[in-house]
Amino acid sequence: MTVSPQMPGPTAHSYFSQRLRLHYVDWGNPGAPPLLLLHGGRDHCRNWDWVAEAMRGEWHILAPDLRGHGDSQWAPGGSYNMADYVYDVAQLLHQSGRTPVSIVGHSLGGAIALAYAGTYPQHVSRLVAIEGLGLPPKLQAERARKSAAERMIAWIDELRGISGRQPRRYPSLQDAYRRMQEENPHLSPAQALHLTQHGVNRNEDGTYSWKFDNYVRLIPPFGATAEEVHTLWANIDCPTLLIRGTESWASDPVEDGRIRHFKRARRVNIEGAGHWSQHDRLTEFLKVVRAFLEE
Repeated sequence: MTVSPQMPGPTAHSYFSQRLRLHYVDWGNPGAPPLLLLHGGRDHCRNWDWVAEAMRGEWHILAPDLRGHGDSQWAPGGSYNMADYVYDVAQLLHQSGRTPVSIVGHSLGGAIALAYAGTYPQHVSRLVAIEGLGLPPKLQAERARKSAAERMIAWIDELRGISGRQPRRYPSLQDAYRRMQEENPHLSPAQALHLTQHGVNRNEDGTYSWKFDNYVRLIPPFGATAEEVHTLWANIDCPTLLIRGTESWASDPVEDGRIRHFKRARRVNIEGAGHWSQHDRLTEFLKVVRAFLEE
């Protein structure tokens, strides 16, 4: 179904998770099957607007801002762990009653989607993870070789550095827009402007700053081991699609062997796309995802 450009955009809502007020948008069509869209780190829920506009006729789409991102509150103390992100998703789906659900997640959002689906396999009907497997195995192995104390010291040092770092202020929206274009040269001018407009707040002095909390950049010193993550992946029951852009830094899950941890997964490479294949090659991305979700 093609949606008229005159149709209204999404409605904004909030819910509470661990005392945080978290924001999400609802694209309507409540009688349709639910589809949850999870953005990546330092992004926001309006990253999905082009995908949602194309698919809202077939799906009831919900797109949250992760804690510390977009219009959701920042975590007190600035600690962001995978368990907390998964809890936030579990709360949203529990409160909305929208399970079983199909999920599309990008990067950090893909990792959250995989962890949620491995925890509640009965709640997920189909799953798309766009480069959501985390660091390539080589980098994971380098990190694993460091002792717990070394990881803790590195985290403390980085946290101290970020604590003294003020959010960058851009003199104008145009300056922030140029930074968005630098981050992803694949973006069209219209895409970059849209993402910038929804991704910044205007400060009292008239400058602009990104909405995300700088603390989300940090990787916690402790967390699930690779073996535990692989066990979660193996617990996923639904068909799973792993998408990767051929021009991205992410490693190929077939070549690096990580796809073997899934029961029912397959990989699709999108040619000419970087880390954000849903932006870089939207038409091809929609074709691939629609075909998968409709199988």
